[in-house]
Amino acid sequence: MNAMKGSRSARIFAAAAMVSASALIIAGCSSTPTDNGGGDKPAADLTLKLGSLLPQTGSLAFLGPPMESGVGLAVKEINEANAGIKVELTAEDEGDTDTKAYETSITKLQGAGVTAMIGAAASGVSRLILDGNVNAGILQISASNTGPDFTDWDDKGLYFRTAPSDLLQGEVLGNLIAEDNRKTLGIIYQNDAYGTGLDAAIKETFENAGGKVVAEASYNVGDAQFDAQVETIKAQNPDAVAIVSFDQFKTIGPLLVNAGITADKFYMVDGNLSDYGDEMPVSLEGAQGTKAGPVLEDDFVERLQAYWTGEGNPEVKDFTYAGEAYDAAVLVALASLAAGSTEGADIAAKMQEISGGSGDGKKCTSFAECAKIINDGGTADYDGYSGEVTFDEAGDPQGATIGIYKYKADNTIERTN
Repeated sequence: MNAMKGSRSARIFAAAAMVSASALIIAGCSSTPTDNGGGDKPAADLTLKLGSLLPQTGSLAFLGPPMESGVGLAVKEINEANAGIKVELTAEDEGDTDTKAYETSITKLQGAGVTAMIGAAASGVSRLILDGNVNAGILQISASNTGPDFTDWDDKGLYFRTAPSDLLQGEVLGNLIAEDNRKTLGIIYQNDAYGTGLDAAIKETFENAGGKVVAEASYNVGDAQFDAQVETIKAQNPDAVAIVSFDQFKTIGPLLVNAGITADKFYMVDGNLSDYGDEMPVSLEGAQGTKAGPVLEDDFVERLQAYWTGEGNPEVKDFTYAGEAYDAAVLVALASLAAGSTEGADIAAKMQEISGGSGDGKKCTSFAECAKIINDGGTADYDGYSGEVTFDEAGDPQGATIGIYKYKADNTIERTN
């Protein structure tokens, strides 16, 4: 997240606590690198069993296609590189904390023998599965977990994420609201770790900038009625309203507009910022929001669409966390190749190194390019579509980008910063 306090986009480099890299190990396929004679052949011959736990259903289902396409495209390109590692992907549904689809899915993934897992998308789901994965020796990397508490989680070095903490998104959004000369703010937020964390960060930043939060209203995951929350906000008539939700916004947004709060006062977050188009019965023109990720470069979007539609799926509507999901798969495969092993703890021990955290790697921007460096006996430093990544000792990205978006008349978003 490129964010400095008081600006709409800034570079953050955060120090984090030291976490041990030891872990219990589950049975897996591993191999020791051999001398490759100058790079004429791969240094290892590995088969990595990778799982994905992403929202095919539930309140974050709109994030499923971009994230699943990112993981799938990465696996396809890793396997096509023929660089000493093949990835076998098992994809399962995360659902959400209300539907609990993840309970069955985790059993399936562990039964399939995965030693690394991409997901969950929701911080709330990851909190429920992380300890079990740690005990099983499975490396877990999320493309979208933003809960601040993961930084200090007792994960034995097995947890990583390619998305920045809510503390950073909340700071960017709070500053945006203040910079727009809003003096009073109402916040509707989801009553879980994601919602309460962002609520606190937005409130602190906005009030430190001289504004005042005049109303806060929470709801529980699974709720379908939000009239009381809207009435609480409307009663205080704030200059702006921050909505921290998932797809509940499809109900909350129209209720706010019908109550006389125009969408140009809305400030949204990554969990609800989407191209709604005709799905939204009211105009969102002028609403703004934030989500992680730099501008996607080269032909990445075209490659995602070609892969996803080639698998028989409809086109991806937006690309939230697609780059982070792609990078998560590439980083795990590179760490496995560098370790010469597919066991979770061995991969985890190389994750900081191949992301540039050791400070002595050679920059590279694709799996094939980085794999060649590794197979030639060097140290790779991967920079991807989510940015430079550069994991710290807690598995957090040290630098990340938060984009600011605004809704057009057709209820689709465009990036403004």
